[in-house]
Amino acid sequence: MTHLLFLGGIGMQELLVVLLIVLLLYGGKKVPEMMRGLGQGVKAFKDGMNEEGKSSETTEKSEPVDTK
Repeated sequence: MTHLLFLGGIGMQELLVVLLIVLLLYGGKKVPEMMRGLGQGVKAFKDGMNEEGKSSETTEKSEPVDTK
């Protein structure tokens, strides 16, 4: 039995049941919109993390070192 890493002990059958319930609750038109929004949120988070990493690297390089 295969387990997805980020889902812990949830198997494929449980995942399919959850997806079916989401489809029944929100309908076929709303699910793609929700997934698109989720994808945009993840992309914005990754961009923010990359931006933070770049700004901290440039800050560390540009600060003079005191040798007093």
